[in-house]
Amino acid sequence: MIAPSAMSAVLSRLGAVSALTAAAVAGPAVLPDMAQHAEAVTIRAKALKVAASKKGSPYRYGATGPRSFDCSGLTLYSFKKVGRKLPRTAAAQYNSTRHIHRSDRTRGDLVFFHYGSSIYHVGIYAGHGRIWHSPKPGGRVRLEKIWTRSVWYGRVK
Repeated sequence: MIAPSAMSAVLSRLGAVSALTAAAVAGPAVLPDMAQHAEAVTIRAKALKVAASKKGSPYRYGATGPRSFDCSGLTLYSFKKVGRKLPRTAAAQYNSTRHIHRSDRTRGDLVFFHYGSSIYHVGIYAGHGRIWHSPKPGGRVRLEKIWTRSVWYGRVK
């Protein structure tokens, strides 16, 4: 049997489809965990795709879509479309996610911007140091480079 930590490292390199293949080859003992992991990766990828599909939608304070969004409204909407429930505000979303280290982040994880212990913004990690987000009044949903190191990462359960 393969150690869970080794399997996790393999999964992050293989991707969801390959993970299911690897699980089938490795044997039934790891299949349930592998399938669950592959499903979670797929859900995050789908939520990221939903957010990207809203490119150009205007920012509006308190908006949760489908035509306009604030930052946490975009993340809430994107995950709701793929069957995951998130609270309304960025801080509450942070509290509802599994907190992960920067080195463990993957596409579809949430990126929380903070000042001290206060969270003021959230976006969806798109890879290569970029996020999809609804930035501010007058702005529109867009892909943008993460502009600060004052971020925390969370994985939707």
